[in-house]
Amino acid sequence: MDTRKKILIVDDEQINVEFFDLMLSKLGFIVEKAGNGREGLEKVKEFTPDLIMLDNIMPKMSGWEVTRILKNDPEYAEWHDIPIIMFSAMDDVKDKIEGFELGVDDYITKPFNFSEVLARIRSVLRNHELIDQLKKREKRIALQEQLNEQLLAFVEFVSLKFMSLCNSSSIPDDPAFKADLDSCQVENARLQQKITELQAEAKKLKSREIAVTSLESELRKAYSE
Repeated sequence: MDTRKKILIVDDEQINVEFFDLMLSKLGFIVEKAGNGREGLEKVKEFTPDLIMLDNIMPKMSGWEVTRILKNDPEYAEWHDIPIIMFSAMDDVKDKIEGFELGVDDYITKPFNFSEVLARIRSVLRNHELIDQLKKREKRIALQEQLNEQLLAFVEFVSLKFMSLCNSSSIPDDPAFKADLDSCQVENARLQQKITELQAEAKKLKSREIAVTSLESELRKAYSE
């Protein structure tokens, strides 16, 4: 299985595209190219990149328009989370903030230094991988919570049946059996108490949690400030 990261470069300046293709390929990345925004959107579907390097000022469709479509159009929901680094000839803070709010992960202003570009690529890929792992863990925890709820419902059902048996008049008049039954009642009470305590603690922890999507939004906001 090829584990190399895939990068899509979308830029109408051929010299930039060829330069990044050459340099990133040498560093072990798999590179795909597109000469404008519309072609870039087509390549996203075909290539499914791990990262998109996107020029902002392009004919036919700007980088902002491409970003807006990728992040909001249901047709591209499958590729919604692909991180984007945008190239721009502008160094206007307002424009950069608008890009971050659209969903851009990082900005590089032309003329650029390749060492800086590479560092930003690796940083964005690393952050994206961490967020992806957190989302998977959050999903796994949600599934575990569903299982726990079903197990708790079963324990409650068994407990009710057990208490009904304890109160039944048909219990054998056997001292040993009654002693065992009393012991089970004590353990059942302890179990119910422990369940109540754990549920209260879980509820307290959950009230302090930040969903991964909210955390991602906060990180994006921090970048734009």
